[in-house]
Amino acid sequence: MTAASELLTVTEAMARLKIGRTKVYDLIRTRHLPSLKVGGCRRIPDYAVRDFIRSQMELEEAA
Repeated sequence: MTAASELLTVTEAMARLKIGRTKVYDLIRTRHLPSLKVGGCRRIPDYAVRDFIRSQMELEEAA
């Protein structure tokens, strides 16, 4: 796996999570989905999307 494939664009994160752009930015803003800026571009680590999905699954199982 290369470093480039470990950082997702907002559009790629949208596709993986099957949610809209506004919701991705809301998750970033509320720190539920970690991200970083590379130059002027927002990038989301691949592991952050996996961790977010895992945490949501744990919440569902606990409910």
